[in-house]
Amino acid sequence: MLPSEFNPTSGMHRILVVDDEELVLKGLRDTLTREGYHVVTSSNPFLGLEELKKHNFSVLISDNHMPGMLGMQFLAQAREIQPNASRILITAVLSLDTVIDAINKGEIYRFIVKPWLREELLATVKNAVQRYELIDNNTVLQSKAVVMNRELTDSNRSLELQMARVAEQNESLGDLNKALEENLQHSVQLGLHVLQTFHPGLGNQARRVHQLCGAIADTLHLPAEKRQILEFSAWLHDIGLVAIHRDLIRRWIESPGSLKQDELNVLKSHPILGQDLVKFGHHLEDVGVVIRAHHERFDGKGFPDGLKGEEIPWLARLLAVAVGYAESNLEEISATENIRIGAGNEYDPEAVRAFLRAISKASVSRKEREVLIAELQPGMVLAKGIYTPNGLLIVPEGKPLNVDSIGKIMNHNRTNPIIQSLLVYC
Repeated sequence: MLPSEFNPTSGMHRILVVDDEELVLKGLRDTLTREGYHVVTSSNPFLGLEELKKHNFSVLISDNHMPGMLGMQFLAQAREIQPNASRILITAVLSLDTVIDAINKGEIYRFIVKPWLREELLATVKNAVQRYELIDNNTVLQSKAVVMNRELTDSNRSLELQMARVAEQNESLGDLNKALEENLQHSVQLGLHVLQTFHPGLGNQARRVHQLCGAIADTLHLPAEKRQILEFSAWLHDIGLVAIHRDLIRRWIESPGSLKQDELNVLKSHPILGQDLVKFGHHLEDVGVVIRAHHERFDGKGFPDGLKGEEIPWLARLLAVAVGYAESNLEEISATENIRIGAGNEYDPEAVRAFLRAISKASVSRKEREVLIAELQPGMVLAKGIYTPNGLLIVPEGKPLNVDSIGKIMNHNRTNPIIQSLLVYC
């Protein structure tokens, strides 16, 4: 089924599409091939499973309702064959129970609901490919870490027998620790890149929270190990949201009061999902504990575990204050006062005191939000330049919009749709 011209060393990502409708197969193959992916199709899920035994794939896309086997069943079996591949289910009917069950079992990465928009499809596939790269790269990093740990053990054993080489072996040990630290930093940056790609607004918030936590760590003179855990937790505190639909996240950010209870329950699961996701990084277990607890409240009314007071890890209490400030839509003075008022119920008073001492020294980026083209208004300031799909700059970053520049953007979008996220300063 692979074309003769396909070169396995070319770096193209393989995508397997399984659907019993030939028109759907052809449409997906043509669309994804034009985006530079190598697409393999199958109209039979059993033949699709055989294809998985022959070749590695980055992404698996399957229709749910097919003769002989449901798409969810196919993807569950596919997970046993190729666990690292990102699995996407196409379905016309999507229930919340199905979403939660599939995500909890780890069978489905993302859903595509019929009929889909081409831009949403391509964005979903791109995120799925990046997830695969993250997992695949982390597997390599973990393998390297195992090798390095084995070498470290051998070096220590050698030190016991060869005291004359103590200085040389200590230097080697330092190099190995440096390499492990670099691998850890790389893993965190990969996670941040995934979050930024999935939702640019969340990436901006992660930077703001990280800047605040750095200032708090300076104020408290945290030991290097504790500081690293706090800063990594700040970068990745919302990583669990990548498993939740973007529209639900947008509504949560813009109008939380409009959400139904079952939707809130899904969103409240993101600290748990975040703890699970950071397990991809070696030595990130403590970071996962902090991420899980950063939405707990001092009075015990938080989530997901209802911890209260000192039951909440100290670093999570510090992170909660930084997140509360970064998430606020209020002006700086009002946002700071809101944190002060929350001491004793929402936040640990000691954590609030640390924040109030640090905020004057912190250099915090301006808050950004994502908007639609139709929502652009004169006076808005772009947080990121707007480009055509061919890379032509339409309006530069930091430029206040006016009627003419908004018209220019809309004209370009009509003739050559703009697919990037539009970010403006709040």
